[in-house]
Amino acid sequence: MKMKEDNRNLLLAIALSVVVLLGWQYFYGLPQAEKQKQIAQQNQQTQSQQAPGQQAGQPAGAPAAPGTAPVPGGTAPAQPGQAPVTAAPAAATREAALAAGPRLRIDTAKIAGSLSLAGARIDDVSLKAYHETVDPKSPIIVLLSPAGGPNAYYSDFGWVAGPGATIALPNAATVWSADSDVLTAAKPVTLTWDNGQGLVFKRTISVDDNAMFSIRDEVENKGASPVSLYPYGQVVRVGKPATLGYYVLHEGMIGSLGEQGLQEYTYDAIDKEPALGSATHGKAWKDVVGGFVGITDKYWAAAAIPDQGRKYEGRYSSVQTGPVRTYQADFLGEAVSVAPGASASASSRLFAGAKEVAAIDGYEKNLGIKRFELMIDWGWFYFITKPMFYVMDWVYKHVGNFGIAILVVTVLLKLLFFPLANKSYASMAKMKAVQPEMMAIRERYADDKMKQQQALMELYKTQKINPLAGCWPVLVQIPVFFALYKILFITIEMRHAPFYGWIRDLAAPDPTNLFNLFGLLPFTPPAMLHLGIWPIIMGVTMFVQMKMNPEPPDPVQKTMFTWMPVFFTFLLGSFPAGLVIYWSWNNLLSVAQQGFIMKKHGVKIELWDNLKGLFGKKPAAATAGAAPPKPANSNKK
Repeated sequence: MKMKEDNRNLLLAIALSVVVLLGWQYFYGLPQAEKQKQIAQQNQQTQSQQAPGQQAGQPAGAPAAPGTAPVPGGTAPAQPGQAPVTAAPAAATREAALAAGPRLRIDTAKIAGSLSLAGARIDDVSLKAYHETVDPKSPIIVLLSPAGGPNAYYSDFGWVAGPGATIALPNAATVWSADSDVLTAAKPVTLTWDNGQGLVFKRTISVDDNAMFSIRDEVENKGASPVSLYPYGQVVRVGKPATLGYYVLHEGMIGSLGEQGLQEYTYDAIDKEPALGSATHGKAWKDVVGGFVGITDKYWAAAAIPDQGRKYEGRYSSVQTGPVRTYQADFLGEAVSVAPGASASASSRLFAGAKEVAAIDGYEKNLGIKRFELMIDWGWFYFITKPMFYVMDWVYKHVGNFGIAILVVTVLLKLLFFPLANKSYASMAKMKAVQPEMMAIRERYADDKMKQQQALMELYKTQKINPLAGCWPVLVQIPVFFALYKILFITIEMRHAPFYGWIRDLAAPDPTNLFNLFGLLPFTPPAMLHLGIWPIIMGVTMFVQMKMNPEPPDPVQKTMFTWMPVFFTFLLGSFPAGLVIYWSWNNLLSVAQQGFIMKKHGVKIELWDNLKGLFGKKPAAATAGAAPPKPANSNKK
């Protein structure tokens, strides 16, 4: 029957929105790998990495393992003339690893740390502007850490030689000489090293006010024979880090490799790639121009950036190194020939910092780094998410609070969807206005459901009523909901962004909970019972909005609409507070808009009548399934 078909369509529309939100919560809103947080504690002890390049005598065709320089032609460059580098015992702490060798201090407005003169590695970077918690006194974020210590994570650059070459090149044990003891945004440093065989290496390192290092490697040939060298850069991470496990977020290997575009691999995915050698697994892209390769976390990243005008080979790889796996993203440039008496150079960059939108976009635009904006995981809804962030950020710069910015953007979105919402609400108002006619049709054709439905459809058509119009305001919000969720989840600008009152982090769930009386009772309810003040406000506003609509005549529809706000209240309890604030404010605006339209069409707003009907005692005759009245003579004793 037509009524059943309408019910089915309505339930399908409601179920679709619920399923989408449930799926979003399951795949994107809840950590799917909470237990992986223990991985970091299990990977505290790591071994130091061997030098770039392999030792003399390694058979041709052997791959370079992560932690070593990339290999020209897929073979390991021999490095005779240098003693084998012996791995030092792993340090118990990061501080001990930092104290193990000579260092050069790094100090800019946003980063602090040091550079190891042994190997010229950039392996100590902390982010001054970001703390581990909302408490400004909590420790600042540590991004890069030295080899030999726990959670080693570092980058180095340099040269490798081709197969069969017998050239002494700088490696992890090489101690460079520096012309300064500190690297700042205003003062670059120059490192030098002489191999004693006619080659003098010079490395100039500069850094900007954010977190972009520029590296210029030069080699001067004072010998009698020409040499051919390949420039490389790499980011190395020892041990698989704990990941959040959200499907909405990519964590792991990331890069944009020329025309190959964005290439993202999780740690597990790169482990499963085909072997590049006897123990190394990974993926390689040859003859690409432009882009970057690196490793990303939720808010931070380290990326090696080759010369954007020259061909290179990009690679992601992993290898088992003792009790842990080591991950590496690297590039290997084209060969550079250096004649006797001549010199050659290669330029590259390293990004090691927070993924701030303005900084990332600025690097792509000003430095010409191909698709560098994709370092931030904008996702499939890029075309909605990023423009929405720009609008929100612009508002924030004028009002000084991202929570207020969310409220203002919500108003702008309501204005954008105003024609569609008005049409929807007008249709619902018309449905309310013709309810007496609908009741008359049902009474007239009480025994002929087919004719009843035909008459109702004719009435809908004549009055231009869409019985499913009430679902559109919810369905239209879903893409916006996704985009806003993405902004709150992946942009560092939203991290620890406060609102007012008890909301100190818009990107985290409302910290209050009804089930411990908002902190009055000294216990923490289970996650499934997390229900803060803002989710409750959202549920109330949604309930009020639905009760302004005409009560559905069908009992199934009525039950669905009655319980939907309760379901959504619990569902959104663990969502970011900023998203719940958006939904609550949007509901309030919708209530005001709907009330205005209903008055405009002369339709009574029956909010109070609906509430009385919900909570008040219903007449027996109106109760579905009530027994028919007994005949007058049925009460004989």
